[in-house]
Amino acid sequence: MSCLRPRFGSWGAMGCVGSLGPHWIQPSSLSGCRPVCENPPLSQLPYPTELMRKCPQLLALALLSASAAQAQQAVAPLSVAEVIETYWIDSDALKSFYSLPGSELRRERLARLDEQTLERLEKMDFEAFGVAEAVDWHLLGLHLAHARALRARKASQRGQAARLLGFQPAIDSLERERWSLTATPPRAAARRVAEIAAAVEDILERVAKPAPLSPEPAAADELPEAEAEAEALEVSAPEALRVAGWIDSSRKTLTTWYDHHADFDPEFRWWLEKPYKRTKLALEELALKLRKDLAGQAGEDDDPLVGQPIGRAALCEDLASQFLSFTPEELLAIGTAEYAWCDEQLALCAAELGHGSDWRAALEEVKEAFSPPGEQDRLVAHQAREMILWLDERDLVTIPDLARETWRVAMIGKQGQRHLPFAAYGGQKMLVAYATADMTHDEKLSSLRGNNEHFTRCVTPHELIPGHHLQGFMASRHARHRRRFSTPFLVEGWALYWEMLEWDLGWARGPADRLGMLFWRKHRAARIGVSLGFHLGQMTPEEMIELLVEGVGHERQNAVAEVRRYIGEGYSPLYQCGYMIGGLQLRALAQELIQSGQMSPREFHDAVLRQNSIPIELLRAALTGRKPARDAQPRWRADLVPD
Repeated sequence: MSCLRPRFGSWGAMGCVGSLGPHWIQPSSLSGCRPVCENPPLSQLPYPTELMRKCPQLLALALLSASAAQAQQAVAPLSVAEVIETYWIDSDALKSFYSLPGSELRRERLARLDEQTLERLEKMDFEAFGVAEAVDWHLLGLHLAHARALRARKASQRGQAARLLGFQPAIDSLERERWSLTATPPRAAARRVAEIAAAVEDILERVAKPAPLSPEPAAADELPEAEAEAEALEVSAPEALRVAGWIDSSRKTLTTWYDHHADFDPEFRWWLEKPYKRTKLALEELALKLRKDLAGQAGEDDDPLVGQPIGRAALCEDLASQFLSFTPEELLAIGTAEYAWCDEQLALCAAELGHGSDWRAALEEVKEAFSPPGEQDRLVAHQAREMILWLDERDLVTIPDLARETWRVAMIGKQGQRHLPFAAYGGQKMLVAYATADMTHDEKLSSLRGNNEHFTRCVTPHELIPGHHLQGFMASRHARHRRRFSTPFLVEGWALYWEMLEWDLGWARGPADRLGMLFWRKHRAARIGVSLGFHLGQMTPEEMIELLVEGVGHERQNAVAEVRRYIGEGYSPLYQCGYMIGGLQLRALAQELIQSGQMSPREFHDAVLRQNSIPIELLRAALTGRKPARDAQPRWRADLVPD
């Protein structure tokens, strides 16, 4: 056991080469002291060994100091922030060590960590917490509960796919033996790998798309034995795409295991080279068949849209994890009301532009105002600098000098625009979509029109300042222990809140800019409807596209890219709701704190940024100083649901 070194300054200042003077410490004052570190070797104490032999008082002082430090360390309880940081470190360590993504061992180990952390939370003295620690306590509890729900969903998916992954435990077993340095004789290993290859090849021959429904399918026990054994394995497109990813992981695991031995063990390569290559090829072919033939994903623009609705019960679980008191149906009602408001305002803008109440005609005019080739990045940079000046003039938010300095613009290529047809933010860069030279004529026009000057004037502040760039800058510097509790209702809600405030304070230069802002606001309202409609089983991807094209005014190519992203597994099912709902929550909170005179606009915005990314009802507790109860449930509705 190591002991902490006390800070006493320099050796000369202590004056201990022969003995300590009476003004330092007397031997009698050390009587009766019992160190926590009982009789550690002199070599482990934090002072030179020879010096301590010559100076008994110093030896006693070292033991006493170490004992006191360890006693304090043993009894000092961790803060909730420290528990959170420790949890993330431990979780990352387990994920790195148990690196087989689908293994039962990994799932069990992570689940045990979560249960241990939850027990730790339950034992903490909640009544002694201040507001910030109470918020932290709830944040970690919400995360642990949702992690349990997500593990259950993933386990269910893997259970349903077990017929397609029967070979996976055998691959995992080989890798676990490598971890434990258990020697597997090469000849026996070759037999096991050959058996894996045969199992994969059998599945490869049998996988097929679901057959059309027949009135009376034959029972399995009525089929001849040989025919029953060769029965097709029907796989839906969403499951095929998901399983293909898991098979890719298994192939990488097998390659890691093989490469570890092959270069250092000639006998291993002699036995394993052929079985390994056969198995690797079979895994590649199975993943390709699932991904391309059954899911239809060939990396082309006309690939079918593939997604799996999660259902109402799972949506309600996700809403609870975000500390939201709304039902899916209430969110749909909010989206419908905002959508109708946008229609009213669009008609007014259309009239100002000389198109009567025909907002679609006005939108066509606005879409033609795009930058010439080579100028889009300059337009975005100009808009970003203009917004920073606009914010400064109104004293709306603190923008640190380094945040002003450390952003740049990068362009999204043709392939990237299959999922990101407009813009995104990441790594201090605003990613900007614009027509590329290798696009077809129609593709170029779609990209140009969808990223016109008036649309982009709303997008640029959303991504940079005061949006995601400033948000990320502050999150990396304040309440950093919360940085992984990311919620779209704050992350995207913050950027959408600013779009609303910019509308109110006159960021638009005229009706064309206002129409561009309304396009995006209506788009966010529609996102609620299409994403929840899909996950509730009420809308197909094709119907989602039609609503974005006909109802919002998207270019069809861009609408397809949007829906592809909404229904894929790269985003949480509630992510698309986060923009509008989070923005409305923040607007209600701003009205509560600013209009009452409790905060200035700048104070409010700075305070929000310093809380990092947390559910907005808990943000409200933090900013108002109202400590949430131990058994607190989401109740704040901010009058968002229409009557």
